[in-house]
Amino acid sequence: MKDLLVYGGGTRYDGVSGTDRHMADRLSAFVDVLYVDPPRPIRSGWRDPRTGEAGHLLRRVRPGLWRLSPVAPPAAYRPGVDRVTAVLARQAVRAAARKAGATIAAVVVAGTTDLLEVARGARTLRYVTDDLVAGASLIRMSPSRLAKAEARMTARAGAVAVVSPDLVERVARLGRTATLVPNGCDVSTYDAIDDAPLPADLPPELARTPVAGFVGHVNARIDIALLEAVAATGAPLVLVGPRSGDYEPERWPRLVGRPNVHWVGPKPYEELPSYLRLMDVGLTPYADSAFNRASFPLKTLEYLAAGRGVVSTDLPATAWLDAGSLIPVARTPAEFATAVTEELRTTRTDALAGRRRAFAAGHDWNQRVRRLADLLDVDTKEVAGR
Repeated sequence: MKDLLVYGGGTRYDGVSGTDRHMADRLSAFVDVLYVDPPRPIRSGWRDPRTGEAGHLLRRVRPGLWRLSPVAPPAAYRPGVDRVTAVLARQAVRAAARKAGATIAAVVVAGTTDLLEVARGARTLRYVTDDLVAGASLIRMSPSRLAKAEARMTARAGAVAVVSPDLVERVARLGRTATLVPNGCDVSTYDAIDDAPLPADLPPELARTPVAGFVGHVNARIDIALLEAVAATGAPLVLVGPRSGDYEPERWPRLVGRPNVHWVGPKPYEELPSYLRLMDVGLTPYADSAFNRASFPLKTLEYLAAGRGVVSTDLPATAWLDAGSLIPVARTPAEFATAVTEELRTTRTDALAGRRRAFAAGHDWNQRVRRLADLLDVDTKEVAGR
């Protein structure tokens, strides 16, 4: 039987392409991967609301990659019920492995569902991609329960990896040594960015003027005052991504109601080159919070991979990148707007775009995934035909 790597994600595979999907996709070049979505409570229906299919759903995404969407009891993540949820998820994973004709050889747990003991003798890795305790309100879970679950999984995993320097220190306080495996980018996605089709849902005149832009989730992580300050300069501002329904119910409508602000909502990862083609400077406008200080925003490297400028708030991950003038840092709305204005005035020459892309190439996902594979003793020789 072939070996199988189980990847317990913190988000659905078909959600916004983040750390988990990028890692799982690239790991599947070396070993068969079963990506496990967070279990779906049956209060939302025994049938998947997106597909109409019932029960645990196992789908083959492509050669070398499977996706499992398990179901769970109502109140799946409440105290006591969460352990039942984990047991049912592990049973679903074992059944999926049997159906795929594979032996579970390695397990990565990046979400909150404990899959570490899904297979006896499998190599296990706890991959901490966010400070979930600090961000408990974002995922509507109890911080004390998350803290206990994090400590439990960190103690039992064969190895621990994290995405940011701040998380290295957090894991050390739990008595473990963590390997830093930061987020990355895919430079090749933007090789032909200047030939990408222009978005049909944006005014064509934006292609003829300097544009600032943001790509990502619009939620409590984002400091709206920074976006407001940029919009107040009069520069065109393009916003790409889903918005949490409870985010700034009064200020957000006013922001996107400005004539120079264009919000297009969520877009598939494959369409991002079209939107980034229009942007001259990308924004990483994160609020100063414990959750954000432990994060490693993908968007910062994605902007550079596209050859675009970047303005970021002062995050430990940005300092770790040590990109110098390639990533101006601002701490207040006024500073942020000034830095964006200066970047918009900078002519994007081939040489400057090349410097940005070359820096991003040093942080490519293919390098990151090999570090994760090494921790799991996965052979990084690519399998033909994938």
